[in-house]
Amino acid sequence: MAVHGTTEVTAVRTPNRGLRWLRRNIVAIAGLGTLGYLILPNIVVMVFSFNKPNGRFNYQWQRFSTDAWRDPCGVADLCGSLGLSLQLALWATVGATVLGTMIAFALARYRFRARSGVNTLIFLPMAMPEVVMAASLATLFLNMGIQFGFWTILIAHIMFCLSFVVTAVKARVMSMDPRLEQAAQDLYASPVQTFLRVTLPIAAPGIASGALLSFALSFDDFIITNFNAGSTVTFPMFVWGSAQRGTPVQINVIGTAMFLVAVVCVVVGQLAGARKRSKRS
Repeated sequence: MAVHGTTEVTAVRTPNRGLRWLRRNIVAIAGLGTLGYLILPNIVVMVFSFNKPNGRFNYQWQRFSTDAWRDPCGVADLCGSLGLSLQLALWATVGATVLGTMIAFALARYRFRARSGVNTLIFLPMAMPEVVMAASLATLFLNMGIQFGFWTILIAHIMFCLSFVVTAVKARVMSMDPRLEQAAQDLYASPVQTFLRVTLPIAAPGIASGALLSFALSFDDFIITNFNAGSTVTFPMFVWGSAQRGTPVQINVIGTAMFLVAVVCVVVGQLAGARKRSKRS
């Protein structure tokens, strides 16, 4: 009876241990599952970048090949559209970051009559469907007689990236301790020196995050670009057009390369941040 009782107690305790372990690690399990769900499409793209399909469509695995990696520009106009998208994303990032940073400082630091209205207008592009903004901008350019092309795409990209920069920078500016700037002024620092040596370094993470988000949004955009591009073809438009005729493997190569570059940037940023925190401690 004693052995039988011990067995029953052990059988009762074992599920309790399993439940306790599950409760302690449920957040980590959910996080890993979500991360795997998000990364799975990138892994598929990466795997199929080494495929050599028999036909035009790269949808079924045939055999391993590195031909596409050795000649990523082997498809006509692919690298041209990629370069155009990178150029647009770079200039859109610069324009949206400069304008967005100034707007964020104005909204966070100053009181003026139209402040609440400007706040509402800033968030409208984030809440509005892209197709509405795309059609509105196309109508505006047509009424103004502006020819569709590089500049109309750039203006549109700066417009919808601006809201994200303002949101990121404004959150960082509002969390700043004003006593740091007051201390710099007490030490006879000029307004320019205070901004460059105190305010700007503190706001830099918010500015950087807004700039990176702008670059990603501009490079990846299709709907707004398609409405305002005219005969100009960016990389997302090239991918959409090639999907109708047959997706070349080089598209997977470009996607894999950009994914790896993004991962490297994130890892380097995390390591640099960890190194700074270890030096401070």
